[in-house]
Amino acid sequence: MIDTLLLTATRIWTFEQQRLLTNASGFFFARGDRLFLVTSRHVLLDKPSQHFPDRIEIELHVDPGNLAESTGFSIPLYAGGKSLWRQGLDTAGDIDVALIEIERGALPATTLYRAFGPAHLPGRQDRVEVGSSLLVVGFPLGFHDTLHHMPVVRHAVLASSFGLRFQGEGYFLTDARTHRGTSGAPVVMRVAENPRARGDLSWMLLGIHSARLDVGSRDHKLDEALGLNCAWYGDILMTLSEH
Repeated sequence: MIDTLLLTATRIWTFEQQRLLTNASGFFFARGDRLFLVTSRHVLLDKPSQHFPDRIEIELHVDPGNLAESTGFSIPLYAGGKSLWRQGLDTAGDIDVALIEIERGALPATTLYRAFGPAHLPGRQDRVEVGSSLLVVGFPLGFHDTLHHMPVVRHAVLASSFGLRFQGEGYFLTDARTHRGTSGAPVVMRVAENPRARGDLSWMLLGIHSARLDVGSRDHKLDEALGLNCAWYGDILMTLSEH
């Protein structure tokens, strides 16, 4: 038996032509008959660090009976000089979330995965309280089960009021130990009531992990890092996935 949550996430490699640049995390989101890959926008483009990949590659399970079987699936980031991904913007500025459509017909017929959908986003009836236990599903420093090609999960705690834009930005805070490579990972919470309404994926998708936060005035010798992270609210996916 496989926990279906682990099948939602995929490892991402970024490339400039054939040159490997970085690795990151991502996950699948479906709306209707359309399938998308979600990650952090800075994974696809980051001017401050001069990070300009032209394609990404994700790893797919291609044999439901043997998880050791996988293949790489390449996704171009540009066509005709224009970017193919979608990214968000609100009154506070850029949102560090990107969504790129995957052509279902191009996937191997035996591909094994699970995708979040609109039903997995929190609704008004869902209670998400500060201090709630969360999971971050990804590939920290690229670490994962290299035999079965599975991500790992890190435990997190909701560290700010869910529903409030922390300091006016479109994200909330988590208290978790995270590393490079986790950018773009889904931040989820176990569904307590009526889990069957979400199929065999009984988790709520709260947000998309973006980055660690720190205090500029921290004394790096005397003070530990905060251990806090920002996660962008998942409802941005409804806007980005519209036709």
